[in-house]
Amino acid sequence: MFDADELENGACAATGLDDFGSPYYREGLDRIVEALNTEADLNEIGNVIQHATISNALIQRLNVEDTYRQHPEIDDEVVGGPVFVIGLPRTGTTALSQLVAADPQFRSLRTWESQAPTPPPESATQHTDPRIAQAEAGLKMLDDMFPLMKTMHNSEATAATECQDLMGMSFRTFHFDGAVRAPGYLAWLMDCDMRETYTFHRRVLKLLQWHCPPVLWHLKTPVHMFALDALVEAYPNAKFLWSHRDPAAVMGSVCSLIQYVRSWSSDHNDPHELGAEQIDSWAEAVRRAMDFRARTGDDRFADVSFADLQSDPVRTLQSGYERLGLSFTDATADSVKRWAETHKPGSRGAHDYDLADYGLTPDGVRHRFADYLAAYDASA
Repeated sequence: MFDADELENGACAATGLDDFGSPYYREGLDRIVEALNTEADLNEIGNVIQHATISNALIQRLNVEDTYRQHPEIDDEVVGGPVFVIGLPRTGTTALSQLVAADPQFRSLRTWESQAPTPPPESATQHTDPRIAQAEAGLKMLDDMFPLMKTMHNSEATAATECQDLMGMSFRTFHFDGAVRAPGYLAWLMDCDMRETYTFHRRVLKLLQWHCPPVLWHLKTPVHMFALDALVEAYPNAKFLWSHRDPAAVMGSVCSLIQYVRSWSSDHNDPHELGAEQIDSWAEAVRRAMDFRARTGDDRFADVSFADLQSDPVRTLQSGYERLGLSFTDATADSVKRWAETHKPGSRGAHDYDLADYGLTPDGVRHRFADYLAAYDASA
C-alpha cells in the first residue's frame, strides 16, 4: 500500500529538506495514492515504478523550493514566450517539437533536466552535466526491459521532452493516468484547478534558464489542451503550434501506447475500457482547446498538418513561424533541415495496432470529433 505521509517522509529523509512550498500539491498526491491503492491493480514491478516516480517528484519539488530559498533572485527571471506544441497524441507533436528544439533561438526542456532540474544547469557544462549520463543509463534500462517502446516513442537524454515531469511535481498530470489505470484520479484531474500547476511549471523554467539561456522557451505536451486558460494565465504571451491529423488514424496508436506502458505496472488489461476512456478524454481535450480558441481568437495559434509535416517539414515549420510572427533565419533553416534529414518517419521500426482491438471504429471516432474535423485540415 502507498501512503502519502510515508512518501513525503522518504523524500525529506533523502534530501534533508522539509519545505514542499505551497500545499497545493498535496491533494493531487492524495488522489494518485488512492488510485494506486484501489484502482491500479499494481504488480510487483509496478509498485517499484510508481514508488520511484512519486518519490522523485517529491524530491525534485523539495530541491526546487530549496534552490529558491538560497537564491530568491531566480524569481526575477522572465520566461520568454513560450511556444507550445499541442495537438492530439500521435499527430506528429513529437517530430514538430524536435524540429522547433533544433532552432538555436529556442530553449527547450531536455529529458535529463526534466527529471532532475536542480542544481540549475550551467551554460558552460550543459553538454557534459553528469545528469546526462544518468538519464542515458535510465533510458537504456527502459529499452532493455521494454523493447517495443522505441517503436512507439523515442526518448533521448539530451533531446527535448514533454513537460509533464514539471506538472507531475504538482501531482496534476495525465502522465499518471498514462502509466496506470486510475479512473478516479482521471475524473478528478479533468475538472481540478490547474492554475498553480502552471505557476510551479513556470517556477522551474525560471530556475532552468537562470544560468543557461536562451530564455525564449519551446515546450510540448498534448495535455495542455485540457487547461489552456490556466496555462495562459501563467504565460500571457504563450503561442501554440497545433498539429492536426485524422483522429481515426491516431486513436488506435494512442491506446496501443498506453496499453503497453500500463502493462509494465499491472496485469490488468481491458482494451475496450481503455478505448472508451481515451476517446472520451481526447474528445474533451479538443473541445476545450477549440472553445478556448473561439473565445480568445486565432492570433496565438498556427495550425500544422501532419501530412505537410511528413512531406516537407522545413517549409511547414517556416509557415507556422510566419503565422506566429517568429523569426525563421538561415541558421534556423539549416538546423531544422539537419534534424529532419537524420530523423526520417518510420526510422525506428513499425508500430502495429488495430483500432478495433479497443472497441472503436473509424466512423465512430470521426463522429466524436466531427466539429474538429469540420474546422481543421486533419489529413491522415
